[in-house]
Amino acid sequence: MILAVACLPVLIALLFCFDEIADRVACGWAEWRERRRERRTIARLDRALGPDAFTRDIDLSRLDRPDRRPLELIAADLRRLGGHRLAANGRSVVWHGSVIEVYDERLRAACRALGVPEHLGELTGVDREIERVRVEGLLALAGLDLPATRAGRRPRDRRA
Repeated sequence: MILAVACLPVLIALLFCFDEIADRVACGWAEWRERRRERRTIARLDRALGPDAFTRDIDLSRLDRPDRRPLELIAADLRRLGGHRLAANGRSVVWHGSVIEVYDERLRAACRALGVPEHLGELTGVDREIERVRVEGLLALAGLDLPATRAGRRPRDRRA
């Protein structure tokens, strides 16, 4: 009897707040299902791509040749030149063209070092620009972080 009297306020609160409690439970259940679905999708993609999907064809012994420039220096050059290439406001056309030529040469060196196929030397105009974007994407997938491939980053205007 004492237990029934002690539980009576709880039962009254449950009756008045039942719809709010049901909404919270339903929303929590839906959020849990969505998080679980996302985790399964990510796990499935991880299994499909695997950590070696983009780098398994790279011969690491070719990177240690004494006549080859270290990949870290090539990457530093690409980052520096990529920043100049993207923020060339107020520069002459000749300067900008020279920066792009050197940038493409460093991209070709990085592709040779990582075994990524490229056709930058064979193309001109818009085709070369498209190939440059493709090569930058492949190098980013191989682990080379370049300014042009960073998501959500805009080039700075150095004059401001």
